[in-house]
Amino acid sequence: MRLSSSSGNGVKLFNADYKTRRRFLAATAAMLAVSSFVLLFCNRQDAAASGSKQTANVLIITGIDHPAHNWRQTAPVLAEVLRKDKRLDVRVAEDPHLLDSSALRRYDVVVLHFMNWQQPAPGPKARANLLKFVQEGKGLFVIHFGCGAFQDWPKFRNLAGRVWDPKARAHDPGGPFRVNITDVSHPITKGLKSFDTEDELYTCLTGDRPVDMLATARSKVDKKIYPMAFAFDYGKGRVFHSALGHDVKAISNLSAAELFRRGCAWAAGLTPVQKTKKKTTGDK
Repeated sequence: MRLSSSSGNGVKLFNADYKTRRRFLAATAAMLAVSSFVLLFCNRQDAAASGSKQTANVLIITGIDHPAHNWRQTAPVLAEVLRKDKRLDVRVAEDPHLLDSSALRRYDVVVLHFMNWQQPAPGPKARANLLKFVQEGKGLFVIHFGCGAFQDWPKFRNLAGRVWDPKARAHDPGGPFRVNITDVSHPITKGLKSFDTEDELYTCLTGDRPVDMLATARSKVDKKIYPMAFAFDYGKGRVFHSALGHDVKAISNLSAAELFRRGCAWAAGLTPVQKTKKKTTGDK
């Protein structure tokens, strides 16, 4: 009887210990699962907040322009300039009417490298597509005479920040001038030095939307200061606009090219890579 009683107590104790261990292990597993979820959520939130996106699909829209702008030469050079940031997967479309397509949503940034000179601009569907694209969180990069596209679309003035005013003096004669970095704290221009370039100094931009002015230049003709690059948020998206980039030489300028890469990356939601070239004559 004593043995039987002892064995019964042992079984009861064993069962109690076993149940306790099971409850403990179940509780521990639950806590680990919750902790893992919270950690994953926090990491994703931190990544989103810090702009730690890894790659971006970029679409350069070209195919028509003013006769003074040889897009067949400049578009491939611009693409190569942007591709030097290995995170940017760059494609070129030689038809602005691709803006009509739902395929636009595959991209993170649209680069407007066209001006519909004496031709109809892409119509209502393309315009609605482009607005929605940026408003919902994608990026827009307007370069040089892209500011002159969509002249019959009032909303483009707000989307591009500044647009070409056909009644204004267009630009200084093409030649050398100084581009002054005016915002050294913005992610696009942080660490970038003022630089010399040979380009068209645009004096024709008009618009009053608040923007972050990144770079300016002083006209040799009227001595006034004009915007060369600026950026701003548009809805959930971002817009980078540069008046620079008239021809292959202007786009290939090392500092201008870096400005374009940084601006495109920023518009895509990436952290701009700072690879400022070594100081050369003319840099400050």
